[in-house]
Amino acid sequence: MSRRLVLLRHGRTAWNHARRVQGQLDAELDDSGRAQADAVATVLATLEPTLLWSSDLVRARDTALTVGKAAGLDPTYDERLREFSLGEREGITHDEYAALAPEEFERFRRGHYDAAPGAEPTSEVRIRMHAVLTELLAALGPGETGVAVSHGAAIRVATGAMLDWPDDQFHSLRGLDNCAWVLLEEHPEVSALRLGAYNRTV
Repeated sequence: MSRRLVLLRHGRTAWNHARRVQGQLDAELDDSGRAQADAVATVLATLEPTLLWSSDLVRARDTALTVGKAAGLDPTYDERLREFSLGEREGITHDEYAALAPEEFERFRRGHYDAAPGAEPTSEVRIRMHAVLTELLAALGPGETGVAVSHGAAIRVATGAMLDWPDDQFHSLRGLDNCAWVLLEEHPEVSALRLGAYNRTV
C-alpha cells in the first residue's frame, strides 16, 4: 500500500494580506487564516493521517494545532520545515521592496528567493526540506499518510526536491495559496514519489 505525504501551507496572516515579506519572522494567523485552518483541518482529517509534523514558526504551529485537533494528533515541531530566511528584506512590503531594489525584487518575485541580501541559499533549503520530508516518509507505515505544515516558498522548493527534479525546475510551479496543499504519493511499484495534487484548496 502506497504511503502519502501532504505538504500544507499555513493559513493567512496579516502580513500575507499586506504583502509583507515574512521569511522566518513570526506573524500570527489573522481571522481569515484561522478560518482557513479550520476548513482544511476538517478535510485533511478525512485522510486519516498518522503523523503530523510542522515548522516551529507560529503561523505554522497554529495551523498544525488546528489540524491536529481535527485529526486526533499532536504535532511534532521541526525547524527544518521553516520558511526561507530572507535576510535584510524580511519585514518590508512588496511595494517597498520594489521601490528599494527593483531588479532584485523582480528576481525575488519570479522565485529566486535568495536574491535578497543575506537570504538562505535555495540549495540549503532544498537539502533541509528533503531531509526532513524523507524522514517523515520513512516513519510512515504501508498505506499511511503524513502531514507536514510548512511555508509557501519552502514547499515549492521541496516539491521539486522530493520528485527528484533538477534544481531550478520548481520555478514551473505557481506559488501556493494559504492553506493549500501538495499531495505526494508513493509509486506502488518503484521507490519514487508522484505528484498527486498541487495547490489543492478546500
